[in-house]
Amino acid sequence: MKIKLNAATFDSHEGRELYRHSTSHIMAHAVKEIFPAVKLAIGPATEEGFYYDFDMDRPFTPEDLGLIENKMKELIKKDNPFTRKTMPRKDAIGLFKKMGEDYKVEILSEIADDEVSVYEEGGFVDLCRGPHVPATGFIKAFKLLSIAGAYWRGSEKNKMLQRIYGTAFYNEKDLKEYLVFLEEVKKRDHRKLGKELDLFSISEDIGPGLILWHPNGAIIRKTIEDFWRDEHYKAGYSLLYSPHIAKLNLWQKSGHLDFYRENMYSPMEIEGIEYELKPMNCPFHINVYNSSLRSYRELPIRYAELGTVYRYERSGVLHGLLRVRGFTQDDAHIFCREDQIESEILSILDFTLFILKTFGFDSYDVYLSTKPEKYVGTLENWERSTNALKQALEKKGLSYQIDPGEGVFYGPKIDIKIKDSLNRSWQCSTIQVDFNNPERFDVTYRGSDGKDHRPIMIHRALMGSLERFFGILIEHYAGAFPLWLAPVQIGILTIAERHSDYALKTAATFKLNGIRIETNLENEKIGYKIRESTIRKVPYLVIIGDKELDENKLTVRKRNGENMGSFTMDELIQMIKTEIGSRH
Repeated sequence: MKIKLNAATFDSHEGRELYRHSTSHIMAHAVKEIFPAVKLAIGPATEEGFYYDFDMDRPFTPEDLGLIENKMKELIKKDNPFTRKTMPRKDAIGLFKKMGEDYKVEILSEIADDEVSVYEEGGFVDLCRGPHVPATGFIKAFKLLSIAGAYWRGSEKNKMLQRIYGTAFYNEKDLKEYLVFLEEVKKRDHRKLGKELDLFSISEDIGPGLILWHPNGAIIRKTIEDFWRDEHYKAGYSLLYSPHIAKLNLWQKSGHLDFYRENMYSPMEIEGIEYELKPMNCPFHINVYNSSLRSYRELPIRYAELGTVYRYERSGVLHGLLRVRGFTQDDAHIFCREDQIESEILSILDFTLFILKTFGFDSYDVYLSTKPEKYVGTLENWERSTNALKQALEKKGLSYQIDPGEGVFYGPKIDIKIKDSLNRSWQCSTIQVDFNNPERFDVTYRGSDGKDHRPIMIHRALMGSLERFFGILIEHYAGAFPLWLAPVQIGILTIAERHSDYALKTAATFKLNGIRIETNLENEKIGYKIRESTIRKVPYLVIIGDKELDENKLTVRKRNGENMGSFTMDELIQMIKTEIGSRH
C-alpha cells in the first residue's frame, strides 16, 4: 500500500501554522533552559505569528526577550529533529507530573483519548498534537514581539499567566517587511492617536470599556450620525429611539437569556420587578411594530436606530474603541413579506456598500454564516432564510465564502469584512434573516385575503458599532480624516498681533458657512503655529499677514505642506464646501 504525503508550504495556511507552531515550541524550550522553574501552559500559532503562556514567579522583561531569542537561535543552529511519540494518556500524565508541568496535567486530565502524542527535540518534551517541521533548523526567520498578561483558559477566576508573542517567516526579507508593517500599525494605533488628537478617553473612575467622547471626537460622531440619518430617510427608513433598560421577561421572550446570557449584565430590581440593561435593540423595534395593526400594503416597514447597548466583556479583552462594554449600534430591522426578502436584501447590500465607500472602504470580503450548534426555529426556516441570502449575493454578483456555524441563534447572516489602508480585515456590516422573533412575539400583518400572516424580520447593521467603526476610521486614515469628517477643517494662523482682527472676522465668516475652524492668535512664530496645526492634522491652514490684509485675500496651505496660493474669501469657501459635499 502506498501512502501519499502532502507537503505543507509556508504559502499555505496549514504550512504557516505548522511553521509558527514549531517556532513556539522552540521558544518554550529556550524559556525552560533559561528559567528552569517556569511552568508551561499552551503555545498555539496565530494568524500573524504565535504565542506561549508561561507561569513564572517574576515578570518577563524586554531584556529577557533578547536572552530568549539568542537561546532560540542556538537551538535552531543545532538542527535538533522533532520526534513524535505516542503514549497512553495515563503515562503522559505521570510524565508531566514528574516534570512538574501542572498545566499539561490539567489538559491531559480532560482529554478523552486513550492515547496522546508528545514531541521531543534536543531533550525538551512538550504535549502536542503536531505536526511540526522536521527539525529546528527549518526555522529561518523569527522575532519575539511583546509580553502580555493572560488568564489561564481565558477566565478571570484562574491565575494570570505571562504571554510572549512572536512571529516567524520563511525568510528575513518577509520578516523585515512585517516588522515595518507593525511599526506603521503602531503609529496608527487609535488609542495613541485618540489621545494626541483629543478625540476620546477611558477613565478608571467611570469604568473600563466605557467611552468618553471629547469635543473633537464628538463632532466627528455628530457628522457621521447626521449623514447616517439623512441617508436612512432617503432610503425609506423611519427612525426610532428606545430605552436603555427593559423588563427581564422581554429578554426571556426574545431568546437572549437562553442564548446570550454570558454577554448580559446582572438584572437590577425596580419596584420588585427585574430589569436588564439592553444587549440588543430588536425587541424594542418589534414592540413598535406590534403597537398597531399592520396591513400587507404597509410592508416593507423599515425601522432604524442609533441605539446604545451594553454587553459584558472580560476586562482582558477590552481594547480601546474596538472592544467595549457600552456601544451604539447603527441598527435597523425590516419587516417584510416573504416575497419581498430578496429585493430587501439586494437593497440593503447596495446601501451597505454605498455607506462603506463613502467612508473610504471599497475593498472587502463577504461571508455567508450558516446555522450554529445552538439555534432556535425549524430547519425548514433556516434553509429558506439561508437560501434567500445566498440568492441575493449571487444576483448581486458578489463573491462570498461560507462561514459554517457562525450564524446567530435566530438565523443565518451575511457578514462584510472591510479592508483598511493597511489591508487589515475588520468585521462591520451584517445582514440577518430572522423567522424566529416574529414567531416568539406573534408579529403579524393582515394579508390581501383578510387573514393574518407572519412577516419576515431582517436585522442589519452597516457600520456595526459607532465606537468600533470610529476606531477603524482613525487607524485607516492615521488620524488625517478627510475634510468632511475632520473635527477642525481650517486652522487660521496669524503672523503678528496686528492681524488678529482680520483673522477673527475671517473665522466668523467661515462659521456662518458651516465650516469648522480654529484660530491661533498667540504671539508665536508662524513656523511653530504651522507645526502645531500639522501635528493635529488640520486639513487646511489659512495664513494671515500684512500681504493678506493689503490684498484682502487668504494664503492657503495643506496639511501635507503644499502651498496653494492666495484665495478670496468667496473662492475659498466655495472650494471647501465643494470638497466637503463630495465626502472625499
